Amino acid sequence: GDKTQNHLRMSVIQQGTATLRKAKKTTVKTCLDNPFVFQWKTIDGEDMHFILETLEERIKHIGLKKIESPRKKKRSLTKKQAERNCDAGTNDFPKEEAESHQQKPGWTDISIRRQLAIGVNEVTKALEKNELLLLLVCKSAKPAMITSHLIELSASRATPAGQVPRLSETVAPLLGLTSILALGFKKQSDKFTEAIAAIIPKIPALEVPWFQYRTEESMAYADTDSSESLEPKELVEVLGDKLTSQKRKHMESNQPDLSHVILQPLKIKKLVPNPNKIKKPPRKKKKAFQH
Repeated sequence: GDKTQNHLRMSVIQQGTATLRKAKKTTVKTCLDNPFVFQWKTIDGEDMHFILETLEERIKHIGLKKIESPRKKKRSLTKKQAERNCDAGTNDFPKEEAESHQQKPGWTDISIRRQLAIGVNEVTKALEKNELLLLLVCKSAKPAMITSHLIELSASRATPAGQVPRLSETVAPLLGLTSILALGFKKQSDKFTEAIAAIIPKIPALEVPWFQYRTEESMAYADTDSSESLEPKELVEVLGDKLTSQKRKHMESNQPDLSHVILQPLKIKKLVPNPNKIKKPPRKKKKAFQH
């Protein structure tokens, strides 16, 4: 009889603790979501290879690269003692060679670097100031919302923009970076004029309902200029002039005709923060255990 009572008590305690843990309310945040779904258009395989090859050739020709300062690693006392015991002559020679071959940390040419906007934050700021002629985004950006806001922003500035697969893994090593999720070419970029003129016709127009008329006109300009077989530098200049004149006309004229735009009601979205309840491992404890 005593054993059965103890078992019943243990089961009651276990059930009680389990119910208390599950009784915590999950926080749900409600927010308004955009009813329009924006997606980057897929670029054909041939166009993708052409874009990557032109960028690779141009960057290699220019020689722009970021050189990072070598990080000094902390070594244990045993390794230092072992190095001291080794012959001094054998250790000094490679060090002298390394110091002689080392270059100054930073970009090889700052003037060329200023002609580019590298990274999502830098590209966003450049688009807000209407400084870009062309924008390329890498498909490896996850989640997609990291680069999805650039669709509307580039369409509002009539800037050709497209999502290129393998952009980061192709261009980032050439520039001495680990990854490049967004790459923008500024209007005053004289080193990339030929590459920009060659890439723009390969990029499909963006689909944004209230900016569709702008993107169509800009792509039409690109098509007419390329058919007339202008030089790449002339093509970029004409594109830039027509885009600026188009902006002036838009500013001077009244509101554009948006009869083709169908308004949709806002969506109500419910968000549950950390639904899987994944906790990050504490860093301080790990370091303490290592020492």
